[in-house]
Amino acid sequence: MKIVINLPDELKLKEEEVKTAAIVKLYELGKISSGKAAKLLGISRIEFLDLLGKYKVQINPDTEEELIKDIENA
Repeated sequence: MKIVINLPDELKLKEEEVKTAAIVKLYELGKISSGKAAKLLGISRIEFLDLLGKYKVQINPDTEEELIKDIENA
């Protein structure tokens, strides 16, 4: 699916910034997992989780198994 959004030029936003913000919001709303979000952005899951801090979005484990895996890898 392709979505076209017309934004005013004075916002001076790059397409990648809008895509990233949208994906972060979808994650925040629980619509996609952190792994799926990372894949859509072409970055690692760890990089995506780091990115969430920049957007001030709380990290929520996607599943109990992922939480245990994250704890084990900490």
